[in-house]
Amino acid sequence: MSLNSVIISGGGTGGHIYPALAIADEIKRRYPECEVRFVGAEGRMEMEKVPAAGYEIDGLWITGIERKILSKKNLLFPFRLISSLSKAGKLLKKYKPQAAVGVGGFASGPLLRKASGKNIPCLIQEQNSYPGITNKLLAKRVQRICTGFPNMERWFPKDRIIQTGNPLRGAIASIDGKRDEAMQFFNLDPSKKVVFIMGGSLGARSVNEAVKAAIPEWKAAGVQVLWQTGKRFHEANEQWATDNGHDDINVLGFINRMDLAYAAADVIVSRAGAMSIAELSIVGKPSIFVPSPHVAEDHQTHNARSLTDVGAAILVKDNEVVSALAKEVLHLIEDTAKCQSLSVELKKHARPNAAAAVVDELEKIVAQ
Repeated sequence: MSLNSVIISGGGTGGHIYPALAIADEIKRRYPECEVRFVGAEGRMEMEKVPAAGYEIDGLWITGIERKILSKKNLLFPFRLISSLSKAGKLLKKYKPQAAVGVGGFASGPLLRKASGKNIPCLIQEQNSYPGITNKLLAKRVQRICTGFPNMERWFPKDRIIQTGNPLRGAIASIDGKRDEAMQFFNLDPSKKVVFIMGGSLGARSVNEAVKAAIPEWKAAGVQVLWQTGKRFHEANEQWATDNGHDDINVLGFINRMDLAYAAADVIVSRAGAMSIAELSIVGKPSIFVPSPHVAEDHQTHNARSLTDVGAAILVKDNEVVSALAKEVLHLIEDTAKCQSLSVELKKHARPNAAAAVVDELEKIVAQ
């Protein structure tokens, strides 16, 4: 059995797109001649990120439903859905895939709905511990559900679930032995502890405010700060650091060498997106999660609790982060035993071979 044509659908956020690309890369690694195509939502970030990664993508005229039911945008939803279902059917007829993979997001709904109706083997990959509405609606139509977290039987048919972990594109480079290089790269003092604030590409306003409140206390304790603010907050926070005499603080909008940032860190503060958790589980550094309250179904809190409830991380609520973060970081840095315990437990959740596991399942449903 070999794969010669697969369609992968979904997107909207990096949390959907990067697992999709990791799955595509693994398919191409095994079957270099396989045609892997993507279907996304017009105007969403997958329409830029997927071609940049070397794959072709078709767009559907689809969006989600606004939370405000009376929103004018919702009036267009039925027309967008009909249009997207029609185009999805035409794409399936044109490309004749052996299988369809959905990773969540607006576009995966119409594509997998049509694919399942044509008896094309279908697989969905759910990144979060609280599934999105698209995957919940598709669950009974697909042959396999690959999950990033355990205990998903509450939402999906138990006999179709395989816990694979969340696929990471190009597994996180090993950080062993890189601390000296990391200290030099970020101009840090090797004799001092480092807290790494991982704000993500967009950043987190509340976390940035918490860092500004905490910096004087951290510096007084001899703790260095590696602060990724996110691009949209970078300029303002860099200016704040200069104006307040904190030129020695590393204020960065985006970090290309994440392996070195992880290697430098003694403690990491992060949002609780599924892909951040997947990376940090492999890195295994003591982590404090601050779930975003601005995501669907509060899924980041569910993600974080899947780890904090078993002693693998610490959770700080977003509405408490400004007042609590400084002391939480210092308590953790000073508690060597706690750091060791968190690292051991967090690494138990690492799934470095998640992409391979998903493609294994894809091969099985095609063979069946």
